[in-house]
Amino acid sequence: MAKGGFRGGMPGGNMMKQAQKMQEEIRKMQEELESKEFTASAGGGAVKATMIGTRSLKSIEISPEAVDPDDLEMLQDMIVAAVNEAIAMSEDATNKAMSRITPMGFPF
Repeated sequence: MAKGGFRGGMPGGNMMKQAQKMQEEIRKMQEELESKEFTASAGGGAVKATMIGTRSLKSIEISPEAVDPDDLEMLQDMIVAAVNEAIAMSEDATNKAMSRITPMGFPF
């Protein structure tokens, strides 16, 4: 072997395997997250919003007591709050899952 050469093949081969393993773990994690549901409520449970892991709104439930024709603005605010909370729950779950897979500081 020539001086300064590499033994066992090309340099970085192990790093490539680690990157491929990480990509596979990320793919599996994404599939798991996409099948999860995130439900949040507002107004003491008067409004519930359910998102699926793809960050699509699946359903909104509104209790009859929350419907006041004279105060639709409050109902609208509760819907927005519930949807935003469900989105935050989904993003938090994604961030936690990614932190288990990727090294610190790895940008995504």
